[in-house]
Amino acid sequence: MTIIISSVIFAALLLIITKVPVGLAQVKQGGGYDYNLPRVQQAKLEGFGQRALGCHQNSIEAFPYFAAGVALALISGASLETAQWLCGIFVVSRIGYCLCYWMDIALMRSTFWFFGFGSSIGLMVLALP
Repeated sequence: MTIIISSVIFAALLLIITKVPVGLAQVKQGGGYDYNLPRVQQAKLEGFGQRALGCHQNSIEAFPYFAAGVALALISGASLETAQWLCGIFVVSRIGYCLCYWMDIALMRSTFWFFGFGSSIGLMVLALP
């Protein structure tokens, strides 16, 4: 159970962790971080900054699917061992996804996304009788 709970905490923290490179890119863009209109500033990012923003946004998008999958698996009394494996796959996939996004390795990034999303769906499927 610890692996499952830790993976949800990690996924939640990833939303903040992936914001850091975006903020750094905004500062490097010139003029510092725009606290008044950060999204307008983010829309002007290029290169690494754009990829960092995409990574951050996708982390936000992936979290609800994963959290719902974990919740359904736990509520249904699904196999904890299988749920732990799927949670581990999700965490490893998200780390690989972020690294590939930041380093501009598109095909591998998409592969990591597939496994991460698949693990979230797998957790939901575990809840089926």
